[in-house]
Amino acid sequence: MSPNRPVSGPPHRPEPGPAGASRVGAWEQRIERIAARIRPWSWLWPPMAFLAGVGSFFLVERQQWLGAMLTLGMLLTWFLLLSESLIGRFLAQRGYPTLPRGVTTFIAQMVHQETLFFTLPFLLATTVWTSGQALFTLSMVALAILSILDPLYYRLAERRRGLYFAFHAQCVFLVVLVTLPTLLHLTTGQSLLLALAATVIFSLPSLLHLLRPMTARRWLLMLALLPVLAGGAWVGRIWVPPASLWISGSALSPEFNVETRSPQGQLRLTPDALGDHGLYAYTAIHAPRGLREEIVHEWRHGGELIDRIPLEIQGGREQGYRAWTHKRNFPEHSAGRWRIDVMTASGQRIGVLRFRVAADTAAATLADGHINVPIGLPGLDVRRLVARSEDTTSANGQNTVDDATPSPEDSE
Repeated sequence: MSPNRPVSGPPHRPEPGPAGASRVGAWEQRIERIAARIRPWSWLWPPMAFLAGVGSFFLVERQQWLGAMLTLGMLLTWFLLLSESLIGRFLAQRGYPTLPRGVTTFIAQMVHQETLFFTLPFLLATTVWTSGQALFTLSMVALAILSILDPLYYRLAERRRGLYFAFHAQCVFLVVLVTLPTLLHLTTGQSLLLALAATVIFSLPSLLHLLRPMTARRWLLMLALLPVLAGGAWVGRIWVPPASLWISGSALSPEFNVETRSPQGQLRLTPDALGDHGLYAYTAIHAPRGLREEIVHEWRHGGELIDRIPLEIQGGREQGYRAWTHKRNFPEHSAGRWRIDVMTASGQRIGVLRFRVAADTAAATLADGHINVPIGLPGLDVRRLVARSEDTTSANGQNTVDDATPSPEDSE
């Protein structure tokens, strides 16, 4: 593109001077040349972004500053993408030449690939695969695959602008959801609210495109759709993995050693045994250092909520922050399937503990204090990278300052 190409600007706006247009054109030519050189190697970008996400996920604990730097770099690329759009609009309004759409789409594609592949390790690690969160994470995997299929991606960008803007808004949601707990030590609930707000804002271009030409009635319709969109997203938050929290170990036991913060003993969960001993639910929850989060153990019988016991955790411990609840008073008819949903205060599921109460000891669950590792990336026993869960106490058997204080017992 020639920097001295004549530009027909608005009649009331003077044409830019040749020196200014030349400088802008030179910079644009430079960016075009860089994009042309990068394009043959663009296939390397998604795996590099994925590895950066894996590195940030693992290094948050062992080298927190490095994980934060990787996350900050992720945010900076988004600011560059947003500023590129604003700068392009600013130049066009003043009659300066702008980058071709093919170049800007290529830059946006790289940022979208970086976002999706960077955040995938966080989603894969924190998803409760036996819940609806699996559908959310698998849909993000599908979007990541779409971002690397050039024919589909460019067709979306050129012919389905409304869907393209929705795709962009979803990427904004992911980058805010994943990065803020690490950088600013925000709780998952706070990060979720900010991510939803950002998504609503970045959904405006999609709504404007779908409703154009804009009339007074359609403006009112868009203003009515925004709170509906936000409300629907908030209702569906239970399907969104808590990208900074996961259970590194869980157990059921009839006894608990408070000094070593470890479940002990074994018991067949019959109605009589539960009435005599009660039941401890133990969870070791992994969280970034510096994060303080309220979680909840929700005891459910046959899907019905029986008890809801809040706990406060602190991040930073490799084996996970050890917290537990003790339920002593069970309903008279306690036989059947039970589950304990481990939830954030904002309603995102971190994990699930399941057991069965039955009069027949052969059918009843054995609560033996064995610490189970959940299915998923945190369950991989990668030494010095992922928190090991087989032993939830420190090497010398002493508790650390990160461990939970004894939780309030159920007083039903």
